[in-house]
Amino acid sequence: MSPTELFRQLTSAPAHRRALGRAITLVESTRPEDLGPAAELIALAEQYSPPKPTFRLGVSGTPGVGKSTFIETFGQELVRRGHRLAVLAIDPTSSLSGGSILGDKTRMELLTRLPEVYIRPSPNAGELGGVGPASRAAVLLCEAAGYDYIIVETVGVGQAEWQVHGMTDAFLLLAQPASGDDLQGIKRGILELADHLVVNKSDSLPKQSRLAAAELRRGLHLAPPRPDGWTVEVATASALTGAGVGEVADRMALYRDQQGAYIRQRRSEQRVMWLHEQLRRELLRRLSGYLAAAGLDNDQLRARLDEHITIPATAAVILADFQQNSTQ
Repeated sequence: MSPTELFRQLTSAPAHRRALGRAITLVESTRPEDLGPAAELIALAEQYSPPKPTFRLGVSGTPGVGKSTFIETFGQELVRRGHRLAVLAIDPTSSLSGGSILGDKTRMELLTRLPEVYIRPSPNAGELGGVGPASRAAVLLCEAAGYDYIIVETVGVGQAEWQVHGMTDAFLLLAQPASGDDLQGIKRGILELADHLVVNKSDSLPKQSRLAAAELRRGLHLAPPRPDGWTVEVATASALTGAGVGEVADRMALYRDQQGAYIRQRRSEQRVMWLHEQLRRELLRRLSGYLAAAGLDNDQLRARLDEHITIPATAAVILADFQQNSTQ
């Protein structure tokens, strides 16, 4: 099937769910024969205007905070409000099969049954930050398929949060009633990215939840001033009982309404970031192809090191040869 026909199916209900799965699989593929069709499909998605405005929300938190349970409860609330929801759960990649390890779809049993919801566990393809190279394209494809609310769930807390912040309109950070050390870790690295913070599990640990929320509020004073003028709040909620989840949806809706101009600017900057990422990946792909074609395996690279002695000198010679071959 051609990319044009696949995209036509993608934007035509009721067949779009199956077509969306095939489209995301295509852009995730690393097979050389799929690179051209995937690029054509992404180009079609970039030029397409969704039938209604969309909102992209990144969700993350420390392991064990209950992200999947929260997203399931939060997602059901969004569906009740008339949204069509797509969840992209970025999973670690299995070194054996290349597929997702965590399988978040199986942990959102109620949400996955709703016809208005599409859940896609996607492998991160070994990316250190946890966000796969096709994640940005998957967001566009979900929007083209008619999903107006896109949630990107990350793996744990770390570099992934910076990457997801660079591909979404808002960032929701989940925390749990925890020790001071855990909260200090959140403050140091991630706190300034959050547009809203939620302490989960308030049903089982109400006192600890209030203390954690108070600690996070104090930590917000350490964050630099925001360029958009938005006031970040800290709330408590329970994904199991649903308490406070509606208020989180209200807060995100308010952000969407008040920050429209800033979101448009943010998306424009994110396209430039995507271009930078694409250039780096394409250069690495071509360099890997050159090394393979030139027979520069580990033994040959060791021989080059012995010849030129230092790593910078060896790299300079190899890159010079690569550039020369690239221009021929």
